[in-house]
Amino acid sequence: MTMNQNNSFLSSLWPHKIRFWPALAISATFAMILFVTLGNIGSSAANSPILREFEVGKVAERDFIADKSISYVDDEATQLRKKAQERLVPAVFRYSTDATRDALAMFGRFKSMVRSLFTNRVSAESFKLGIQAEYPGMFPQQVLETLYRSHSRERFLEYAESVLKILLEEGIFATGKLNLDLYNPDQVEVIRKGAIRTERERIPINRMVTLITAKERITEIASSGSYPSSFTSIAPYILTPFVAENVFFSQEDTNLRLEETRARLEPVIRQIERGERIIKKGAIVSKDDLARLKALNQGKDRQNPMYILGLVGMLLFSFGLLLFMTSPAMVGRKLEAKEIYFLTVLGGLYGISAIVLSRMIGIEYLSLAVFVPTALFVMLPAVIISGRTATAMAISMPVIAFALGAYDEQAFLFALAAGITGVFSMRVAERRIDLIKAGLFVAAMQALFSLVLLLFEQSPLSVFPMVIFWSAFNGLICGMLVLAFLPLLEQWLNATTTFRLMELADLNSPVLKRLLTVAPGTYSHSVTVANLAESACRDIGANALLARVGAYYHDIGKMDQPDYFIENQAAYNKHEELAPRLSATIIRSHVKLGIEKARALGLPQSVIDIISEHHGNSVIAWFYNEALKREDQVKADDFSYPGNPPRSKESAVVMLADTVEAAMRTLKKPTITKIEKFVHELIIGKFEQGQLDQSELTFKDLELIKSAFVRVLAGHYHSRIEYPKINREVPFEQG
Repeated sequence: MTMNQNNSFLSSLWPHKIRFWPALAISATFAMILFVTLGNIGSSAANSPILREFEVGKVAERDFIADKSISYVDDEATQLRKKAQERLVPAVFRYSTDATRDALAMFGRFKSMVRSLFTNRVSAESFKLGIQAEYPGMFPQQVLETLYRSHSRERFLEYAESVLKILLEEGIFATGKLNLDLYNPDQVEVIRKGAIRTERERIPINRMVTLITAKERITEIASSGSYPSSFTSIAPYILTPFVAENVFFSQEDTNLRLEETRARLEPVIRQIERGERIIKKGAIVSKDDLARLKALNQGKDRQNPMYILGLVGMLLFSFGLLLFMTSPAMVGRKLEAKEIYFLTVLGGLYGISAIVLSRMIGIEYLSLAVFVPTALFVMLPAVIISGRTATAMAISMPVIAFALGAYDEQAFLFALAAGITGVFSMRVAERRIDLIKAGLFVAAMQALFSLVLLLFEQSPLSVFPMVIFWSAFNGLICGMLVLAFLPLLEQWLNATTTFRLMELADLNSPVLKRLLTVAPGTYSHSVTVANLAESACRDIGANALLARVGAYYHDIGKMDQPDYFIENQAAYNKHEELAPRLSATIIRSHVKLGIEKARALGLPQSVIDIISEHHGNSVIAWFYNEALKREDQVKADDFSYPGNPPRSKESAVVMLADTVEAAMRTLKKPTITKIEKFVHELIIGKFEQGQLDQSELTFKDLELIKSAFVRVLAGHYHSRIEYPKINREVPFEQG
C-alpha cells in the first residue's frame, strides 16, 4: 500500500497534461522517419521472403513467374553506361596566351642579340663566346658555327621565329603527372579564349606536342615549309631552348564536362512482361535473375497501399511505445522535457541511420547491424535515465528497424543481443573506467554472438575473422563513445548519473570543505544523515548514492549564518535575543539559500529537490510554541518551511534521517530499545503530518527504514548504551 492512495496506475502511464514542446519533438521525429522510410520503400523488398528463397549460384527449387508487367531501371547496366560515357569525356586543357607571349619575347631578345653581333662584324669565335656568355650551354658549338657561316643567317632568324610561332600556336601541352588514361583515349579538348569569343578544339592525342616531343615537331614544321635544308638541320637546336608549355590541364573544366555528361545520362530501362518466367526450376540462379526478381518485388511494394498503411501503422505503434517509455510507470518518475528530447533524438537517429545504411552497405556475410552502434544507443539512456528505459529501447529499436525493412533476421538478432548486452554491462558501472570495461564486455559478447550466427548460417570459414573483428570493434567503439558523450550529456540534461553522484559524494569538494570550516556542526550532522539515509535506501531498494549526496548538501544553506543553528552553537544561543518570528524566518531561510547555492553549483535537479523537500512544509515547532506564549493570534503558516513534502523515496528518507539525527541529541543515555521506540515515534509523526503522502513509501518501507536507522544509531551510540529502562525527555525540532 502506498502513501498516496489517489494515484492510479492509469494516471502513471500517461501524463495528465501533454507538454507541447516534447510532443512536438516526438511528432517531428516521427514525420522525419516516415519521410526517410517512404523514400526508401524499395529497400524493404531486399528482405522479403521471396528474395531470401533464391540465392545467386544455387539451384532454384521452383519456377518463379511474373504476376504483372513492369518497367524497371537496370542499375548495373546503367552504371556500365555511366562509366563508358564518362570515359568518352576528353581531358580539357586551356591555352595560355601569356605563356606564348613570354616564350616569343624570350626568342625576340635572343634574335636582337644575334643581330647586334652580326652588325658589329665580330669574329666567329667572339660570336660563339657572346652567345655562350648570355645563354650558357643552351646551344651546341656546331650549330652556332653553322648559323654564323650561313650566307642567309639574317633570314634564318626570321625563319626560326615563324616556326616557333607555328609551334606555340599549336600548343605545347603540360601533362606532368596527369593520367590521361582516365579520359577519352583518342582526343583531348583545348579551350582558346580570344578577345571576341572562346573557341573549343578537339585534338587527337597522337598530335599532342610536349616538351619531350617539341624537337621532333620543329623538324616536321621546318621540313614541310620552303626553308633551306641548312636551316632545317639547325632549327630544332636553335628553338628548343625557347619552347615553353602553354596549354595546361583544367580540372574544373574537365569536371564540368563530366557533370554535363552525367546530367544527360539516360538510365537503362528493362521490361518484364506478365507471365514471363523469371527463374526456372533446376537452373542456377544468376545475378541478373536475382536483379529481375528484386525489381519485380520492389515494384510490387511501391504499388501496394496496404504495405504503406501497414508501415505507417507500425511507425505509429513504435512511437506510441516511445511515449510509453517516457511515462512515470516505465521510468519510475516524471521525465524532464530535455530527457524526452534526448530519447526522441536517439530513437530517430537509430531509425534513420539503419534505413540509410541499409541502402549503402551490402557486403555478403557482414550483417548491417555490425555497423550500427546499437549498444551506444542503449548504454547512454541506461546511465542517464534508467535501466528499464534502456531495456525498452534495446527491444524496440531493433523491432522498428526490422519492421522498416532495414534489418533482416540476422541483423535483428544481432542488434537485439547487442542492446540487451549493453543494458547488462551498465548494471554495475559506478566509475568512468567501468565504461571502458563495459565496452570490452559488449565487444566480447558481440564477437561471440556473431560467431554463433555464422555457425548457424553455415557461412564460409574465410569470412569468420572479418565478421568477428567488426563485431568486436563495434562494441569497443560504443564504450569509448559513451565515455566521450556522457560528460556533455550530463551537463546538458543536468542528469543524476552514478558517475556524477560519485564525484559529488567526494567530501574533499570545495563546497563541503567550506561547510566543514564555517559550520562544523552542520557538516557532522550532514555526514551522519548521509550514513542513515544511504543505509535505509539500500534496504528499501531506492537510490542509496543519491540519498547520500542529497544528505551531504541538504543543509548547505546554513553556511551563511551558521551560528543561528543549534548544532553549531557552543554556550551562547543567538535566538535568546530575537523574537520567535524573526528566529523562525532565519531558520527556514536556509532551505531557500540552499536551493540557490545548489543551482549556482550546477547540482542535479534530484539533489536540489532533496534540499528543497528535506523539511517539507512542516512547522518549526519550538518557535511556533514560543510565539503562542507571547502573542494572541499566531498562524502556523508563518512558522512553516517553504518547501513541498518529499516526492521521491530518496527525498523522504533524507527528511526522516535529518529529523531522527537532530532529535537524537536530546535523547539521554540511549539504549537499543529507547532508540527503536524513539525512531518509530518520529517516523509515525511525519506520516501523521502528511509529509510522506507523495513519497510512494509503503508501510513495509517505513519498517525497513526504521530498522536501518536503529542499526546505524545503535552502532554510533554503542559506547553510551545502558540497558536499564529509564524515561526520556520530549524532543523538539529546531532546524
